[in-house]
Amino acid sequence: MISLSEHTLKTLLDGFAGKKIGVVGDLMVDKYYWGAVHRVSPEAPVPVVEVESESTRFGGAANVANNIRSLGGTPYLVGLIGDDYPGSQFAEMVKSQGLDTSGIIVDSNRPTTIKTRVIAAGQHVVRIDNESKRDCPADLEMRIINAIRADLEAVDGIIIEDYNKGVVTRNVIHAVVDAAHRAGIPVTVDPKFNNFFEYRGVTVFKPNRREVEDAMGERLKTPADVERVGWKLLQTLGAENVLLTRSEEGMTLFESKGEMTHLPTATDAVLDVSGAGDTVIATLTMALVAGAGIKEACALANCAGGVVVGSVGIVPILPDQLRAAALQTGRKDGR
Repeated sequence: MISLSEHTLKTLLDGFAGKKIGVVGDLMVDKYYWGAVHRVSPEAPVPVVEVESESTRFGGAANVANNIRSLGGTPYLVGLIGDDYPGSQFAEMVKSQGLDTSGIIVDSNRPTTIKTRVIAAGQHVVRIDNESKRDCPADLEMRIINAIRADLEAVDGIIIEDYNKGVVTRNVIHAVVDAAHRAGIPVTVDPKFNNFFEYRGVTVFKPNRREVEDAMGERLKTPADVERVGWKLLQTLGAENVLLTRSEEGMTLFESKGEMTHLPTATDAVLDVSGAGDTVIATLTMALVAGAGIKEACALANCAGGVVVGSVGIVPILPDQLRAAALQTGRKDGR
């Protein structure tokens, strides 16, 4: 277990203030219908959800940005939305948070990605996805790349958030990683299958177990499997660090200097894992740019993930929640 002293924790959290993080990736709107189920439909063997309330939240890369904002940082979003009502709604939500919209590009040839979740009695009943997964054309690739380059001197780090919706193409990946290297700023990655092996030389590569299994073509059934595949992935990508998240089994950090560290899960109750990966990478990146070492950053990110899985629906982490969770983890560790 990696514990953070109260002094270190305060220093890091104070250091979050004003840090600017570029977030490149798939922008989404998350729509929620909350209700109750009292009967089964006479038309089909499915529950009838009586809607009691509804809400709209940031999803995908926008949820990463929302976590950065809630932690005291300044996100700079770069991605695509459609020329449609959900796109307009998304743009208004960004403006209402006082965030920069200059990196948000409107693509009239694709819909804004919107995920609609129906939740009853704290349980997901169904999710409906309206989206396009085709790669964006070359002209939009260039606009995405230029949006990052235009603000590069002002950002402290970059997050690439890939959901396989066609925004994070090979050309975008290579250009963004190269730009980050030349600027001397960290770049962290939340990957998906399509371009899994394109992220060479990044600061932190953060896949989950299923993504690693799919990409590497083998199951991670034992700790020995995790260790072997983790080192292989680190070497293949030439990354500085690989952070493999493993749901209820915690996360394992592989460092290019040859050290491996396992962090047990930081929660006792998992209600909803939606958005947990977004919170983890946002917290991890904020901690790195605030001066944390990689182990400290991972420990803090692990605590953040433990907080948000205790809530139903996608919610951002708050500094007070993160501080309390980190201190509780320290007490469990006997410090």
